[in-house]
Amino acid sequence: MLLGRRIGSARQPWRLSAKLLIASSVVTVIGFSAICANVMLNMRHGEEELARQTLENLASSIDADISRNVEIYDLSLRAVASSMVMPEIASVSKPVRQLILFDHAATAKHFGAIQVFDAEGRLAIDASTLDPLPENRGDEEYFKVHRDHPDVGLYVSRPMLHRGAYAIVLSRRITGADGRFLGVVAGSIRFSYFHDLFGRLQLGPDDVICVLRRDGMVIMRTPFDLDEIGRNIGQAPIVMRVLSEPSGSFSGTTAFDSVPRLLVWRDGTRPLVVLVGKPWASIFELWRTEALRIAAIMTALILFVLGVTLFLAREISRRANAEEKLEELATTDALTGLKNRRKFDAVIDTEWRRAVRNRAPLALLMIDADHFKTYNDTFGHQAGDQVLVGIAICISDSVRRAGDCAARYGGEEFAVLLPGLAPMDALTVAETIRLKVEGWSAGESASTVSIGVASLVPTAATDWSVLINAADKALYAAKANGRNQSVLASLPRLSLVA
Repeated sequence: MLLGRRIGSARQPWRLSAKLLIASSVVTVIGFSAICANVMLNMRHGEEELARQTLENLASSIDADISRNVEIYDLSLRAVASSMVMPEIASVSKPVRQLILFDHAATAKHFGAIQVFDAEGRLAIDASTLDPLPENRGDEEYFKVHRDHPDVGLYVSRPMLHRGAYAIVLSRRITGADGRFLGVVAGSIRFSYFHDLFGRLQLGPDDVICVLRRDGMVIMRTPFDLDEIGRNIGQAPIVMRVLSEPSGSFSGTTAFDSVPRLLVWRDGTRPLVVLVGKPWASIFELWRTEALRIAAIMTALILFVLGVTLFLAREISRRANAEEKLEELATTDALTGLKNRRKFDAVIDTEWRRAVRNRAPLALLMIDADHFKTYNDTFGHQAGDQVLVGIAICISDSVRRAGDCAARYGGEEFAVLLPGLAPMDALTVAETIRLKVEGWSAGESASTVSIGVASLVPTAATDWSVLINAADKALYAAKANGRNQSVLASLPRLSLVA
């Protein structure tokens, strides 16, 4: 029976607590949320990198097209400038001179006819006609620049109305063999070229393409705004960076509006620099839609998991409470409210093993109501029950430590287990209980108790039945000596002391 009790007490069923379930669910939700957040951030970085690469490719292609046409046109200007200093050019006929000076590139679509102006700014030669009308460009900016600065090279004018069309003028200085200023050769690229170039692109409503001159002047932009054409934005931080670095990207707003964009430029060392921008809202539009969809699904799943978790936690709590109540009913004496014999056996087994490990004393009080059978027969069972309840109350008032165990051992007999108490300390507790019972039941129907006290330090070779036997013998000695007294058992020889 003792072995069976030990095996039964060791096999406690594992029980999932509500707190553990909730904690596990919360950790799981946090873990999945973190994974989803990481995936969404990676998707966002991927969208940003894709947009950057797309804008870089767009900027490179636009820059390559513009640079190629400017270079082709500049080659024609160079050829005219170098041919004008040849002495033979003045002696040939006008048709031959036209063939020598101007190639077919000068008459390409979107290119204005090349013109040659003398040192006074008067029109001397026009590629579009053999007999040009009188014209003087001596007061034009590009003419003055070449006249006053011999080393300018190719000069790109500000956007202007040139020969009946909006255009930019490309010009070069004609320098004599002796370094004298002989005039200017000039041509133009019409705005129609840029409109045609940008019109072939599929752009969003807020996408921006801006072509800048080296000093920060706006040559062309899309969306097209004539008021912005020719505006100098060279002091804007983004433009200063564009003109100081060959290539790069920038996140910010432009000088035209306050829309946040990703801005990319390529090869800022050329005469014309291309700046391309796309709004962040447009870049992340697809990502935002996907993020909202995933967030909605995750929110629904989280709410579902939390709802199921709370439901299960409530059911577990209810079951645990029910089990606790059942266990309490199963281990509590219904009459006195003390632990019953079954619970006492489990507790003494546990405390005995703990005392063995800790080499600590373990004390036991065996308490018996004096003359209870006579009292029960005289006053009836209800009165007897009241006596047992009163004794139980006196015991409970005297035993208050968390580790103590007071139990109804059987009939009118009670047992009190006192871990850690030496013999004299246990005897003190026993006397406290006895005196309380004696004081409580004073009168004609007075009731008293006899108490047997035993205390020892258990060893692995002994069993807790030794302690019970010693306390029982001490109880019998108390009864034999006249009752209403406490007797301490001397161990191991069990000599009895009154």
